[in-house]
Amino acid sequence: MKKKFRFQWGAFLMFCVYGGLFFLLFSRFLYIQVTGEAEGQPLRAMAQAKYEREQVLSADRGKIVDRSGNPIAEDTVSYKLIAVLSEKASKDVKDDEWLHVVDREKTARALAEHIDMPEEEILDRLNRQDDPDVYQVEFGPAGRDLSHDKMKKIEALDLPGIQFVKDKKRFYPNGPFASHLIGFAQKMEQEDGSVKTIGQMGLEKTYDELLSGKDGKMAYESDTWGYLLPGAEKQVTPPEDGANIRLTLDKTIQNFVEDSMKQVEEEYSPERMSVIVADPKTGEILAMSQRPTFDPETREGLSSNWLNEAVQYTIEPGSTMKIFTLAAAIEEGVWKPDDYFKSGSYSIYDTTIYDHNKNGWGWISFREGFQRSSNVSMANLLERMGGEAMMQHFRNFGFGQKTGIDLPGEAAGSLNDVGPVERLTTSYGQGSTVTPIQMVQAATAIANGGKMMQPYMIQEIKDPNTGKVLREGQPEEKAEPISEDTAETVLELMESTITSENGTGKIFKLNDYSVAGKTATAQIPNGKGGYLRGPNNLLYGFIGMAPADDPQLIVYVNVHRPKIPAGEWGSVPVAKIFKPVMENSLKHLNIRPDEEQAADAAYQLPEFTGQTAESASAELGENGIRAVATGTGGEVIAQFPEKGTPVLPDSVVLLRTEGEPVIPDFTGWPKRTILAYASMTGTTLELSGEGYAVSQSVSPGSPGDPSTPVVIQLETPEQEVITSGQEEVPEEEQLPLD
Repeated sequence: MKKKFRFQWGAFLMFCVYGGLFFLLFSRFLYIQVTGEAEGQPLRAMAQAKYEREQVLSADRGKIVDRSGNPIAEDTVSYKLIAVLSEKASKDVKDDEWLHVVDREKTARALAEHIDMPEEEILDRLNRQDDPDVYQVEFGPAGRDLSHDKMKKIEALDLPGIQFVKDKKRFYPNGPFASHLIGFAQKMEQEDGSVKTIGQMGLEKTYDELLSGKDGKMAYESDTWGYLLPGAEKQVTPPEDGANIRLTLDKTIQNFVEDSMKQVEEEYSPERMSVIVADPKTGEILAMSQRPTFDPETREGLSSNWLNEAVQYTIEPGSTMKIFTLAAAIEEGVWKPDDYFKSGSYSIYDTTIYDHNKNGWGWISFREGFQRSSNVSMANLLERMGGEAMMQHFRNFGFGQKTGIDLPGEAAGSLNDVGPVERLTTSYGQGSTVTPIQMVQAATAIANGGKMMQPYMIQEIKDPNTGKVLREGQPEEKAEPISEDTAETVLELMESTITSENGTGKIFKLNDYSVAGKTATAQIPNGKGGYLRGPNNLLYGFIGMAPADDPQLIVYVNVHRPKIPAGEWGSVPVAKIFKPVMENSLKHLNIRPDEEQAADAAYQLPEFTGQTAESASAELGENGIRAVATGTGGEVIAQFPEKGTPVLPDSVVLLRTEGEPVIPDFTGWPKRTILAYASMTGTTLELSGEGYAVSQSVSPGSPGDPSTPVVIQLETPEQEVITSGQEEVPEEEQLPLD
């Protein structure tokens, strides 16, 4: 029998369904093959996004170095702390080798002892472990920039899940070192979540764009697990490191400044201080610092004052301004050093100004007036040359206008040229304001034969990627406000303030170099139209140049409101900065000491040992040298100074002889020679004060008694000072205490 065909609706429907699905799938494949897109997205790009990895190659922030290339600020290796929270990290590992945080409380407690974050906050971050989408966490600024030492200490805790990632941090190897000048940079989180080192103040902020550089990247194709695919090529875009900045600063001289300022800060607790060291021949700034200061590494000590006071803070300078009043008078032809004037006071209209001792010194010469820092002498010079002429000379010196130094935020100061009284007070440094850098710039004209040099601090900015110099500092003569003859005359008069019997700057005398300088003791405005009162409310300053015959360095120091002990002078803390800074800096620069320059003309001490004291004394006397025998006479056993030492006239040479020591007349002896006498004879001496001997408790010629100490009073020469016992002058008299 022929079998009857029976149509299978079920099979037909299945064929249609699966056939339709196959057709759709085939069409989809065909579409993707032709267009390379799926759901409007390019498949090639999607594949690259899935399998391509990109690693950021961080650029080094540019270095800031001193003139010799010693680092002041640079990038260094640091570590970032992370905590792995996901249990997936510990899949297929042994139970005692967990790679994720297991004990949250223990981990938080241990980390809190090593990073600057409270235990509760650390625990709060670790508790994000309960969120399945969180694989690991970081600890913000507290967990970044960790040193190698701190990383090792945390690593030694052996905390499961705690790991470290190598990072970079800004490193300041010198601690508090020109901190307000250099500033600091720190890591800041950006809007996209990335972290970038950004300058926050000082040079780090001003030149942030140049210092920052540009990050590079390394791109490569990987498998699902992130491993490099076989045959895949890496595409590297190298980073471009930031530009390096070489300063004119000399690290050694800067350290001299920092060390001396630290000592004075600890001893006198001043409100503020600033120091600048400059090369007057070029205008280069070799050192610049201030107090209070801070450590840019930790920011410890950073207060609300972010100003670099050498260029951004104005002061009434006091008597250092008299240097430029004197120069103006010489230029105007009215300086007659041997003319006389009546010191003490000077009146104009209803205003009377006084000398710093109020009563003056009677009729004195203008030369002596400058040496004594007489305000009245400046008033008489102003009267001779006229106010407009003086103020124009001050403008020629650059006062009242920015120097143009290559540092940010410079202040201009102001010359108070309102009327005769204001010009009068300006002549001796009160009423008008200047910046320390303006004082240094103007002083270069005195030290440099009338040529005023532009101060600068950036020696070179260089691109390390190409070797191209982007910017280079060069000595630049800014103006010639005075003649060479005037500069020479002013320099000689400034030296006389150190060497003259009447000079106010004797305390600033150096052992090995001659100094030309000018002291200042200035009142400080109280912000209410008057001035602060009392010896602890003054600004003490000094600007000095050495060697005096051809200055190689200028050092400007000002100390605000130091706490001066009763009986001590305000210039003492200033000298404790100036003297070691200037002397050590000159020796560091291999500037030949004056004694060496005069060695050929000086008397070279022979060997007196074995000779009689009488013959040795006679030979020394013929050369103008004072011989002091320490005993009763006879044969010379030892001498001070030693054989071969060059000795100038009026010096003291000690000759140790036979017999018991005899107490000499110590008057005028320097401390060094007195100590040599004590060491040579075994005499017990007690020294009080500093400087030169002015009195002694035992009469000259008395036999030395080891059981009875000889008390010797030392004093430094007369200074322009205000002591705690000085009579105060009513404020309305506008007395500049100088």
